[in-house]
Amino acid sequence: MSMSDPTRSPGAETPGPDGDVLDVDRLQAELLEETRPPHAGPISQVAAALVALATGVAGALGSLALGLGRLTQPGPGLWPFAISVVIVVLSVTLVVTGRGLEDTERFSKSSLLTVIALVTLVALAALLPVIGFEIPSLLLVFVWLRWLGRESWRSSIVISIGTVAAFYALFVLLLQIPLPRLI
Repeated sequence: MSMSDPTRSPGAETPGPDGDVLDVDRLQAELLEETRPPHAGPISQVAAALVALATGVAGALGSLALGLGRLTQPGPGLWPFAISVVIVVLSVTLVVTGRGLEDTERFSKSSLLTVIALVTLVALAALLPVIGFEIPSLLLVFVWLRWLGRESWRSSIVISIGTVAAFYALFVLLLQIPLPRLI
């Protein structure tokens, strides 16, 4: 293909040091394939879809318990119910098509980061009604930035404080949402 081919991205072919044309897209794909963790297989793909399906069903049932209300006067469970239905539909689609996909990765040490993120999120939900949203949110953002994102101490502290302050200003002061809080 020539460089004037409209189907190729600009700069996809570059003359190499010996005059040969290098296909940059091909090289990037090969590099990505070398660094990608091994494929987990169809059973893992379907298992992940089933976990998401169970989460969607639990969310839908919890939303019904909150009450859906009416379209003109929505109840507190309407939007969580709508999102849960979307999760269920997408999960069922993944259960049906999941065996043929190859985008799941085997569990590795880096998979533990997801587990840590989930545990800290559950801790936030547990601490929120007890001590308000400020301290748990500050700790959550800090842990995610410092240990999961490997940011510096300074940026983790500054961004954590800024994020909680922005959430406080938006949800408590501007939108006047009754969040459990210390202040």
